[in-house]
Amino acid sequence: MQLFKKEDTKNFILFTGIALLGMSIFIVIPTICSFFLSFFKWDMLSSPEWVGFYNYFELFKNPKFWFILKNTLIFSLSTTLFAVIIPVILAAILNEKLFGKEFFKTSYFLPFITPMIVIALVWQWIFDPNLGLLNNVLKFHINWLFDPDFALFALIIVQSWKLIGYNTIILLSGFGNINSSVIEAAEIDGASAFARFFKIIIPLLSPTILFVMIVTTISSFQVFDLVFMMTKGGPENATNLLVYWLYQEGFEFFNIGQASCIAYVLFTIIAVLSIFQWKTRKKWVNED
Repeated sequence: MQLFKKEDTKNFILFTGIALLGMSIFIVIPTICSFFLSFFKWDMLSSPEWVGFYNYFELFKNPKFWFILKNTLIFSLSTTLFAVIIPVILAAILNEKLFGKEFFKTSYFLPFITPMIVIALVWQWIFDPNLGLLNNVLKFHINWLFDPDFALFALIIVQSWKLIGYNTIILLSGFGNINSSVIEAAEIDGASAFARFFKIIIPLLSPTILFVMIVTTISSFQVFDLVFMMTKGGPENATNLLVYWLYQEGFEFFNIGQASCIAYVLFTIIAVLSIFQWKTRKKWVNED
């Protein structure tokens, strides 16, 4: 018995081929070209000049690289911390029988699907030192986006706020996979709500938490639009992150070799952190 008709096979090859062609043109080929360009000096006007590992040596000798790397690590790890812990708490609350639960789910998810330009405009008003909502509520006078001591923290707040809704929905699906009889049995045995949450729910939810951690870490390292729209990397490079610096080197200073070099250093950092998170999962993730 023939499982597939010839026409089905042709359609499969056609649609798969189109997808693979698009992936090759827009992802695979640019990625390979970018890797080779990291070994060249090129300003997009003159002919590329082979320089070997010079771009990498210059990058690691540049104090600006280490400063921006520190910014990126602080931003990404802080965002991951806030955008994982808060959604776990919210998901635990929404998992209970709560009036208007669907409304809250939608409300939390809206920031994730809202265009970044809208988010940037709203939060620029919130952070405004004179008329902003935040200073008026807290009764402070902080130049959130213009003070090097507070600007990066302000971006962390916005990025965490944007990701909380998405992570909450993912974690809620993880709660749906937890066998309620296990929690009920613990409750009958006299376990407190605190003990049930940390000793039963969190271990059973740990595979979903791991997924959320890895995805959030990767997305936080790749942030560009938030910096571009709100601070342009300022003040005094206080909010300059690796992806935005890559953009500056490539499309403002036309230093394509250095930009490609930054891209592959960033790729290596993300890969190492992802592998580290995956390798350490056996110490805290319940895989039973």
